[in-house]
Amino acid sequence: MNLIIFGPPGSGKGTYSQRIAPKLGIVKISTGDIYREIVKNDKTSFGKMIADILSRGELVPDDITNKILEERISQPDAKKGFILDGYPRTLNQAKFLEGTTKIDAIINIIAPEEILIEKISARRVCSNPKCDGNYNIADINRTIDGVEYLLPPLLPKKDMICDKCGSKLYQRNDDTPEVIKERLKIYEKQTSPVIEYYKKTNIPFVNVHMNRPPNEIVEKILEELKKLNLIKHAS
Repeated sequence: MNLIIFGPPGSGKGTYSQRIAPKLGIVKISTGDIYREIVKNDKTSFGKMIADILSRGELVPDDITNKILEERISQPDAKKGFILDGYPRTLNQAKFLEGTTKIDAIINIIAPEEILIEKISARRVCSNPKCDGNYNIADINRTIDGVEYLLPPLLPKKDMICDKCGSKLYQRNDDTPEVIKERLKIYEKQTSPVIEYYKKTNIPFVNVHMNRPPNEIVEKILEELKKLNLIKHAS
């Protein structure tokens, strides 16, 4: 089964796709992860070019991204299926993908801007570059447009100290309301045409609100995939 997951920054789509993939026996493919791997390991002019593009906050050109994606989904571990996170980002990419492989469903994560701003602003990360400690101090419990959002905090055992390594936690410079609003505007501008494009196809959409902890959202997604008869059960 081949899936695409869409969702604005802070909606948890990376977390959801990472948890969904092993349950379905497929692989998560993130173009962001691929780019970072290239920057880390490719010391040629190509790696430097990708690093320069990312440092400016720009999109890697479609022809390069399409080639990288095509090579990745042709690898043996992707033959049983995949979930794409961060691709396609443009109409050209969507059309290229359509001519390359079949997509069985699109997962679309929905979250109001005010919830995303509160959630991302409350994120606290470990200061140790070798640690992936990630926490959140927001305790969200309210209803917006008839949807109840219950998102409890993920707190460390000791205030502002990472449970995993004991290093101090901090708030990233770009986790501020002003920066988050700009990131959401960019996402909306880039992604809306792509989503509209897919709505005109026969590919089914799984629309899920980001209104519960990740484990519950993952179960919702799997239930919707069952209703579409795309899966019988998940491991």
